[in-house]
Amino acid sequence: MLKIGLTGGIGSGKSTVGHIFEVLGVPVYYADVAAKRVMNDNAELKSAITGAFGDGAYQDGHLNRAYLAGAVFNDTEKIQILNSLVHPVTIRDAADWFGQQRAPYAVKEAALIFESGADKMLDYVIGVSSPESLRIQRAMERDKISADAVMSRMQQQLNEPEKLRLCHYIIFNDERQMVIPQVLALHDKLIAMASQPAGPSVQ
Repeated sequence: MLKIGLTGGIGSGKSTVGHIFEVLGVPVYYADVAAKRVMNDNAELKSAITGAFGDGAYQDGHLNRAYLAGAVFNDTEKIQILNSLVHPVTIRDAADWFGQQRAPYAVKEAALIFESGADKMLDYVIGVSSPESLRIQRAMERDKISADAVMSRMQQQLNEPEKLRLCHYIIFNDERQMVIPQVLALHDKLIAMASQPAGPSVQ
């Protein structure tokens, strides 16, 4: 089974692309959803987060997202500390999930695939590309936040040219090219590659 990464900057539409893969019957792991789960369920991680950010990080045993967001807001060092705690646990969780899949290929959707080092456990990575202005507009509408807040989040990620340079395949979600045909073509390619007895080769 091929392990495929799916990434892109904030507002690129990577989750939308992930849902298209799901419609095609491909298992998709959403790292952001998984991170929220392990931050609530993993006792060792909860202890580490409490140690780093104080008892207010959890309320009645559940993650206090508002408190934690305030604690790391616009503080690059604290964001890095939180990521250094959460990413290894999420990467292990994804590895366990991949081990349970029986499809020709499965997809891990995550914003920080390269930043977290998760790409090392993947065979190929797909990047979703969108113009910055469109990404900002989407994120503002989705999260009800200001353009400055979106830009602040973007600064925590690799810039798009660098991120896409590291990807094996790119899907353009720029409202000019149709996304579904791109996903279908890539799906056919990945199915064919997964069926090769000698193993896949970069194309």
